[in-house]
Amino acid sequence: MGSIYGIVKQVLNTSYLSIEAEGQLRQILQASQCDRKDFDALVTLQIEAMKGRVRQESREQLQHKLQHNLLLHNSLE
Repeated sequence: MGSIYGIVKQVLNTSYLSIEAEGQLRQILQASQCDRKDFDALVTLQIEAMKGRVRQESREQLQHKLQHNLLLHNSLE
């Protein structure tokens, strides 16, 4: 498991937050306190995600599932 800063740096380089990276961030945050560098990295990640500059795998999967369910529902009507 890496550091918060390291994980966020990789996510920002790829513009993609995988489910694995998201889980690693959660584990680190639950296991320890973060320092200023890690906190700043998390804030930057949040801002970039809100601006649409980082895609979030878990959100994409949820959207895909919702679209699939909507299509299924519409086909049954």
